[in-house]
Parts: sequence; structure tokens; C-alpha cells
Amino acid sequence: MSTTLRPPAVRPMTEHVLCCLKNHRSRFVGPRCSPLFVGVQGPQGSGKTFLTSHLHKQLSTSPHLLSVAVLSIDDLYLTHDGLASLARDHPQNQLLRGRGQPGTHDIELGNTLLEKIKKINGKPDELELPIFDKSLFGGEGDRLPHGKVIRPPIDVFILEGWCVGFYPTSVSLIKERWDKPVQGLEDRFDLKSFVRMEDVLTINDQLKAYVKWWDTLDAFIQIKGPSSCPYEIIYKWRLEQEHYMKARNGGKGMTDEQVKAFVDRYIPGYVFFGDGVNNGLLDTEGKPPRWIGSGLVVTIGQDRELIETSKF
Repeated sequence: MSTTLRPPAVRPMTEHVLCCLKNHRSRFVGPRCSPLFVGVQGPQGSGKTFLTSHLHKQLSTSPHLLSVAVLSIDDLYLTHDGLASLARDHPQNQLLRGRGQPGTHDIELGNTLLEKIKKINGKPDELELPIFDKSLFGGEGDRLPHGKVIRPPIDVFILEGWCVGFYPTSVSLIKERWDKPVQGLEDRFDLKSFVRMEDVLTINDQLKAYVKWWDTLDAFIQIKGPSSCPYEIIYKWRLEQEHYMKARNGGKGMTDEQVKAFVDRYIPGYVFFGDGVNNGLLDTEGKPPRWIGSGLVVTIGQDRELIETSKF
């Protein structure tokens, strides 16, 4: 693969996964080592899916030649009927009006798949990963009848998504953050006029079911912007992403106002739950994530250039 076409962030990401894989294999006892499970988290527009695809290519080509499977958390959304039912059950909660938030995914499907992938190297059977097509039902989306087939052996399994690693937190911490302005968005996003505290508490309750997913992860990569503008930069990135797409498809896509409204729905998730990637369960249990000691932070700048990396 030509290094001129590979984003600079891919090199430290690749080195991190290879190091974690070596450690994973050294600890494994038995004839068939399970895949290394890697979580990749990054905000909308940061290029997490783009970087994950390059990471996949880098690991699966020479000299590494690893068997890699990737699943986006988006492909674990409820079916269209399930999403519609969820919205009807929470008519006042706009966070659950459409896909995206914790609570809009098929938890049981995810539990079953992750368990089977953990054991895939001990069986000859192939496994089908779901695909969610966001273009169906006028953009509301639906799960396709057939997915993507993976076959053993699998060396590395990657689960990527905007809220991968987000943990539920304490009610007291939610109340504390509720009364503070959102850093960097004081003039453009009014949290209290956008959602109710009970809406956030509902998402907090929904996140409890995701902990079982996160408990499967052996290593982690977090892609984030500069600490000086952690939320503001998400609007910039996502708007650039939309403009790029519209310039190439004849102008089809969201207006700038619609992009802002789109990102607005995700800001509460970052504010209340995003630090779960580093802290885990911030309640009486104080349970740290499994990947502590095997985590990599990739910090990128305004133009998605690599600024620095750090371990956690």
C-alpha cells in the first residue's frame, strides 16, 4: 500500500493493534485463540469510519496478512419497525425519535453476534453480520434481509461507532452537568431548551444494556479533536463532510441548518456519557473499562491532521 495515500493516524493505530494482538495471544491458553476485539470511537465527521477502513487494509495486507472483520454499531440498529415502535413509546423524547442514540440498537442481536464472534475460531461455521441501509424509508433506514458473511479464522474484530465505550453514569453527575453550559457552545447550543433531563436519564438507563457489549472489548482507539474545542469542532467536521458529499452527487443532502440539527441530537451523549471511554461506570461500583492499559487516543486537528497520540 502506498504510504502517500495512507492517513498519518493509521500508522500509530496499526502499531497499537499489533502490540495488543501480541499481548492477547501471549495470554491465551488453548488450541484456538479468540479474535482480538478492538473498539474504535470518534465523533461524527471525524473520519473514524475512513480511518477504520484504512486500518483494516493495513492489517490485512503484507506484511501483516491478518484476517480482520469490522462491524459498525450503526449496523446493529433496530429494524425500521422497531425504531418506529421505540419512538411511539417515547413520544416526548426527541433523542429517541429516529436512529442514532443508545436505545436505538438491537441489544439482543448485538449480544448474540459478539458472543459468536468471540468463539468463531473454534468452529468451522461462517457468520453473517447485519447491514443497516440508511437510505431506505426516505432516509429513516432499515436492516437489509441479508448481511455480510465472515469466516474463521478471525485475528482482529473491530467494533466502531460514535458511542462505542459510552457508559451510564450517576444521576448526581447528570444533574451536576445539566446546570453547566456546554463548553465552547455557549452561544449556539442551549441544552435545556433542546432536551429534558428526563430524556437524558432515559438514555442513561438504556446505556446499561450496552455494558455487556463493551465488556467484550480487549483494546480501544479513541479519535478526538483538540481539548480546546471538543464539541464545536464536531459541527465543522460534519458540515465539511456533507459539503464534500453534495459536491460529488449533484447537491443531494442536508442543508447547513439540517446538519446543525443533526449534530445537536448527539451533543448530550458526549456531554453526559463520553468520558465513559476513560472512566467506565461512574457510580458506586466504579468499574473501569476492560481496555484500560490497552487504549490509544488519536488527537486530530481542525483539518483532521494528526496532532498527537497517547496511551491510556
